[in-house]
Amino acid sequence: MKSFWKYLLQRNIAKNWLEGVHYAVFGLGDSGYQKYNFVAKKLDRRISDLGATAVVERGLGDDQHPSGYEGALDPWMSSMWNMLYQINPKFFPNGPDFVISDTKLINQPKFQITYHEIDKVDLQSSSAPGLDHVQMQTGRARSMSPGKVSHIKNIPDCFLKMIKNQPLCRAGCGKDVRHFEFEFVSTIIEYGVGDVLEVLPGQDPAAVDAFIQCCNLNPESLITVHPIGMESRHCDTEGNDYKVPIKLKTFVELTMDIASASPRRYFFEVMSYFATAEHEKERLQYFASPEGRDDLYQYNQKERRNVLEVLEDFPSVQMPFEWLVQLVPPLKTRAFSISSSPSAHPNQVHLTVNVVSWTTPFKRKRTGLCSTWLAGLDPQDGVYIPAWFRKGSLPPPPPSIPLVLIGPGTGCAPFRGFVEERAIQDMSGSAAPIMLFFGCRNQENDFLYKDFWLSHAQNGGPLSVARGGGFYVAFSRDQPQKVYVQHKMREQSQRVWNFLVEGASIYVAGSSTKMPSDVMSALEEIISKEAGVSRETAVLQLRRLEKDGRYHVEAWS
Repeated sequence: MKSFWKYLLQRNIAKNWLEGVHYAVFGLGDSGYQKYNFVAKKLDRRISDLGATAVVERGLGDDQHPSGYEGALDPWMSSMWNMLYQINPKFFPNGPDFVISDTKLINQPKFQITYHEIDKVDLQSSSAPGLDHVQMQTGRARSMSPGKVSHIKNIPDCFLKMIKNQPLCRAGCGKDVRHFEFEFVSTIIEYGVGDVLEVLPGQDPAAVDAFIQCCNLNPESLITVHPIGMESRHCDTEGNDYKVPIKLKTFVELTMDIASASPRRYFFEVMSYFATAEHEKERLQYFASPEGRDDLYQYNQKERRNVLEVLEDFPSVQMPFEWLVQLVPPLKTRAFSISSSPSAHPNQVHLTVNVVSWTTPFKRKRTGLCSTWLAGLDPQDGVYIPAWFRKGSLPPPPPSIPLVLIGPGTGCAPFRGFVEERAIQDMSGSAAPIMLFFGCRNQENDFLYKDFWLSHAQNGGPLSVARGGGFYVAFSRDQPQKVYVQHKMREQSQRVWNFLVEGASIYVAGSSTKMPSDVMSALEEIISKEAGVSRETAVLQLRRLEKDGRYHVEAWS
């Protein structure tokens, strides 16, 4: 996509280069983020500017819609078929709404499973030492997974071992945020503050066993998985070996999200072809149709039913393992902002994790797969955790740059690393001060890292007023009126402005719902008030900061 976009932006392309070309754009987005469907909008505009003709107005899918992006996709598709029919009726001889209900039309699965006889397979790897064995199995399974992402290496960067699992909230307060500390047990990876750690979560063994039983699979089968058409090749383009077999159960454990993610609509469509009970077939066909979209949403997405639960609800369905491998959502790594400085903690990496749990409309208890798994680990057990490191959207600032950090809730995680790093930098020279705005519900319940922040706000620490810094906390529910970080920023309006005048960089981290836009609005107000300029000018100044790399946001839904 990047190459394609770069090609479209070439200056020597004529204005009418795409004249006579018809196109349609549908974007996948999430309106919880500020740049909602940014790519689809820019792409549509650029193709149009080059002279192409849109068949139908661009569609914008929104994951916040009750039915997910399909809420916008279904009417958009219908509109597109109708427009194509108007352009040339020969495209649809029976009309654009005609549907062929022929079970033979189902595609072939895209992946093939090869089963291997045990006596013909070299089982040396199964007797390998603990860490080596885990490393080998993880790499093999993930290299065969249909859900692998090319930019994430199949073999983990390293393996970690948990050494601390510490609750940060008062017991019984309704929230559970943990501080985790890990030690490198294989390669030590150099990381920087603001970087991100990706963890491959473990799955509940009971759920894996139930899935295998439900699908009539043999957990001990030795298999290799490869795309159709690659049977004769030993490796894919990345050099991953498809010929080394792995136990079916291990493959499921490490690559297939069977008890956490909800399946997509196509899963139900394929299930309908394999249902032998007529009432189940009819219900699945209805779920897969545009008419059944809202009922599917109520049954599936809203209740966050997982693959195992769906299969158990339709016992007559026996999908071949090839289809399951293709359609079960891939077991994805979970990304967390690193909350430590490598200078302060050599050979370690720390995370601050909200243990996710909620209740569905039908009162079913749900939990986040990775956060719950991590919270349940005992450091004494010595579990090997596959991990990958990558650059985050918060670049590490030079020691000489003053910082304005805004991180309510677990958004404070990367800033713990920033403060640790700056305290160490201060030992070898005078590092610039930091203003930190933190927010939580109650001072007694969820004041994350209270002692840590307060210690660095005293005795000439990076957050101390004596050094020119500051630490400001918004307790949203400790008084009748809600108080958030943006209110505390307005209270410190002049100090925030002075920091900006001195060349400070602004970093914002936390929930993507309303917080980033509320913070941006507060900053516009501060600039307008303190600089004596219009709100429009303040908006332009803030955009300039963003363009100059002095305004960074890391938000998640």
